[in-house]
Amino acid sequence: MASSIIPSGASAAVLKPSDPIPEDAVTVLGPNFDDPISLQQLLDSYKRIGFQANSLGNAIDIVNKMRKWRLSDEPITEDESEDYLDPKVRAETKCNVFLGYTSNLISSGLREIILHLVKHKHVRALVTTAGGIEEDFIKCLGKTYLADFNLDGADLRRRGMNRIGNLIVPNDNYCKFEDWLTPILDAMLAEQKETGEVWSPSSFIRRLGKEINNEESVYYWAYKNDIPVFCPALTDGSIGDMIYFHSFKNPGLVVDIVQDIRALNELSRKSKKAGMIILGGGVCKHQIANAMLIRNGADFSVYINTGQEFDGSDSGARPDEAVSWGKIRAGSESVKVYADATLVFPLLVAATVRTG
Repeated sequence: MASSIIPSGASAAVLKPSDPIPEDAVTVLGPNFDDPISLQQLLDSYKRIGFQANSLGNAIDIVNKMRKWRLSDEPITEDESEDYLDPKVRAETKCNVFLGYTSNLISSGLREIILHLVKHKHVRALVTTAGGIEEDFIKCLGKTYLADFNLDGADLRRRGMNRIGNLIVPNDNYCKFEDWLTPILDAMLAEQKETGEVWSPSSFIRRLGKEINNEESVYYWAYKNDIPVFCPALTDGSIGDMIYFHSFKNPGLVVDIVQDIRALNELSRKSKKAGMIILGGGVCKHQIANAMLIRNGADFSVYINTGQEFDGSDSGARPDEAVSWGKIRAGSESVKVYADATLVFPLLVAATVRTG
């Protein structure tokens, strides 16, 4: 005959009482679609949904704090006065935002979002890789098309089509890029020989932004607004191919990376507050974070990438690892959003830059 008595051990295990909940605990709550909801209200709700939505909500808060600091009237202290004597410099360095992104994001439609940020001076400096430079100019010369991740590589090669994920770039676009870039390289080499001054990656990019003279270009607006673009791996792409071919036809062009590491590190050091927004990993992530070390760490940090930390890569590392290196200040505000940047960066910008 079955017993009607509940086993005490099982009951105690399943019905274990909880500790009191702190008064400031936040409850999990999603948006209510029974009521009309604006985009801003939807994004505000992310902070209580949980998981990566919660991380995006935190990122929105951190970026808004970067922007609030940039617009603040916080005075400069006597200890800082040496670096902030010029009122213009003082106004521009209250919170410098350093934006880093991998090249594939310029290939994607995030290019237009980055362009908006540069055009309206929401960022102080950019760091990317070679593809993140050349793909912007190439898009001014020819189109990039939506396609499919599963297209056959050998067939695409026969047809002169280059696949970037589910995007396609006709190889003719790179031929157009060579036709546009080669005479500029000739002119830059002639100027170098005449003046004795060599180029840096940032001055190289600035010159190309001037030459493209196209408002659809990110780097045209960087040139117009005097926003430096740092690219330590400038030769790792089509630009490198063009410099390679040019070195046989008209040798002697020099691009000095030392000038740029000094310029980037000094911009970081002289920032009263500094914020990092880094989309993806690799060179762009590490170069910005390493520049933050010069000032004993960033004050605000937002990472957006799909990398994991279990292989020890810097790309996948969480912000706390950067704290151990002095690249993010202990106790500062930071978050990593584990997501494809094309999914969440438009939402982050919509919730911050577009709201005031």
